[in-house]
Amino acid sequence: MSNITGDTNQDESILPSFPPATQAQIIRSNQKDLQHITQLREQISDIIRNYLGSRWLHRREAEVELAANVLYSSITCLRATQTLGEEYVGMWAYSFNTKSLPSRKLRAALILLPGLPSYIHSKLSGQTANNSSLYTYLRALPAIVETAAEINLIFFYMTGTYYSLIKRIIGIRHISSILPDPNARPPSYSFLGILMCIRLLHRLYIFLDKQLKFLEPPPPAQPTNALALSDSQPLLAPQDGDIQQHQYIDTRSISDILVKQSEGSEVIVDPEVDEFTSLHIASIDPGLRVGRRCALCLEERTATTSTECGHLFCWGCIVGWGDEKV
Repeated sequence: MSNITGDTNQDESILPSFPPATQAQIIRSNQKDLQHITQLREQISDIIRNYLGSRWLHRREAEVELAANVLYSSITCLRATQTLGEEYVGMWAYSFNTKSLPSRKLRAALILLPGLPSYIHSKLSGQTANNSSLYTYLRALPAIVETAAEINLIFFYMTGTYYSLIKRIIGIRHISSILPDPNARPPSYSFLGILMCIRLLHRLYIFLDKQLKFLEPPPPAQPTNALALSDSQPLLAPQDGDIQQHQYIDTRSISDILVKQSEGSEVIVDPEVDEFTSLHIASIDPGLRVGRRCALCLEERTATTSTECGHLFCWGCIVGWGDEKV
């Protein structure tokens, strides 16, 4: 009798096994989650734009994106439930190390790691623009992370596990609640992984070729006087860095403009002290100044910029609007 009871308890302790999620399920799940996060971010942006204006939204764009990602992940992952994408395809996340549902620490990592590092990087890039060495490393960091994510995606297409680099690091896999059809063969994405590997090798070749050319000794200096050059001595094309350094827009170098745009910390400028206009704004009639409002921020324009259609906007507003639509 005791043997029968022991066998019964042992059978009850065995959990039912589920098949691993297919590549198609994982891809569709991530696409669905990305679609919902994008919709949530757009709705939050619309609310902020209506109450605080486009200029405030442009200055806090990184915070809005981080808030949308954290809010969506907290509602789903933090409660140990399926995301909308996982529910859509019928799969569940589990810890590969413990063979159980992810712990609270792993769920917290799934919430913070995808968006928090990029947010910290964007803030540090603006604060370390004057530190050339640290700024160089920070500029190279997104390319390194992008390459690592691409290598992880190649392994996913080859093996079918860990679509996300974060989930590979912390060991989160997926199981499917849908039994596979024994008469149907699941699609293979190995060929796509091979194509991505070829593209990555091509980029690596171009990068190494540029580095080798950079290490070569510079050519002899050419005379600066154009009359001293003969027809057999062609002019050397300037490098990209030299072009940005010596070209100007309204007495401001392009390099300075790019640095200020990358800092993402635009300061509100009083229209009466706007340095990008030749008008004496303070002497203009207030009734006429009403017509100088920007259509995006609904405030008086600063650094007035004209588009191809002839409409006038603030430079910061039109740049922020373009970044938002890309």
